[in-house]
Amino acid sequence: MMDAHAYQPEQWRDLYVMLGTSAAALVGLLFVVASLHLEEVMSNPVHRTRARNMTLHLLVLLVEATLILMPQPVQALGVELAVINLIGLQLPLRFIYKAFYKDRRLGQSGAYSIYRGAANVSAYLLGLAAGACLILASAWGMYLITASFILFLISAILNAWTIMTVVGESKKRGDT
Repeated sequence: MMDAHAYQPEQWRDLYVMLGTSAAALVGLLFVVASLHLEEVMSNPVHRTRARNMTLHLLVLLVEATLILMPQPVQALGVELAVINLIGLQLPLRFIYKAFYKDRRLGQSGAYSIYRGAANVSAYLLGLAAGACLILASAWGMYLITASFILFLISAILNAWTIMTVVGESKKRGDT
């Protein structure tokens, strides 16, 4: 049986200080890498798309961590998380549509993978479900938003790694 107080965000403070700091650090590192390799990132539509999407997803995480740490009623936090994740859900859905239905070349070029899209859609749906649970004062709300947060962090780290290795490889080959 779950702890009846598990939905209280103040009990999750230390975790969200760490998760919010991680998201902020990743945004900073993304800007450093992008600025050091600006020409390579901006001239390649795949890298540019990944860097932009990763920045937007990390910004969602920063806002979520801020809202979770801000003193407020649990139901208000639930509404805010539901709205943010509903709005955020449009980004991966738009790219999936664009990559696989509207412009099949984009999906084939590796600019957007169905697996990455499914992970991002899943993370936003988890965040949306978390918001609904918090509105209903369910203990599952904080667990679901934490799962969403971790899924986004993993996705951001893998995207950053992909960008860095591809840019590094092209520099070794002398492509740029």
